[in-house]
Amino acid sequence: MMTTAMDRALSTDGVVVAVHELGGDGEPLLFVHATMLCGRIWEPVTAHLDGFHAIAPDMRGHGLSTLPGGASVDWRDIASDVLAVIDHLGLDQPRAVGHSMGAACLLLAELARPATFAQLWLYDPVVRPATASIGAPDGLTDTERYLAGGARRRRATFPSRQAAFENFSAKPPLDQVTAEARQAYVEHAFAAQEDGSVTLRCRPEVEAEVYETGARHGAFERLGEVRCPTAVAHGFPEEGRPSSYAPEVASRLAAGREVVFEHLGHFGPFEAPDLVAASIRETFA
Repeated sequence: MMTTAMDRALSTDGVVVAVHELGGDGEPLLFVHATMLCGRIWEPVTAHLDGFHAIAPDMRGHGLSTLPGGASVDWRDIASDVLAVIDHLGLDQPRAVGHSMGAACLLLAELARPATFAQLWLYDPVVRPATASIGAPDGLTDTERYLAGGARRRRATFPSRQAAFENFSAKPPLDQVTAEARQAYVEHAFAAQEDGSVTLRCRPEVEAEVYETGARHGAFERLGEVRCPTAVAHGFPEEGRPSSYAPEVASRLAAGREVVFEHLGHFGPFEAPDLVAASIRETFA
């Protein structure tokens, strides 16, 4: 198992953000995870990036980070967790990598505080036009509603880590990722209980609320304000999913560039960590 160090940063709403240093020599490189995951899910990717010092926080309500009662999971507030980590570590215009919600939150952090980042590499950022949900009383797309409903039905406890691993190995989407990525998820996104069982650190209701609040951040209409060079990567297009919006996200950015992995899905960074790491290395060379 990778040797890591952990720090903590104080964010808004009294949230305490767990910050994992995943090793590597060189300039700091920040990694921000997707909904339901955690910072250390990035370990299979960072293992191929020795030339960078990888830093991977757990966003509020995920991993070892806290979510005090009444704390917001609006993505603009989750973006403040990113800024809190940068300030706590004293990072000066770092480069950063994000996946899904994490990718969107990097854009939101840059919008909240321009010139925060030197460069971004984003996979499937969840940034869609407001028009995608026109006519929906709840303001959600069918995909967002489906994800939130699935999260609320998610099984939260397993008798052991091995049982959890076997469960996720047998069904999508985590059956598509490498065994190493799946093991990192089971190891770090679940808390051990006294009876040997394990329970999700990101509670199903919190996961559902994160999916629902993601529709409100409004970053799509402001993408032209993001000035830093940004690679927007995606896999094969899926209707209603971030991959279907990614080309337009790239084109709306002031210095955006599209990167396509034709054979990868939404969890691409963990389906092919070596290929994704190579793209990150090339982008930041």
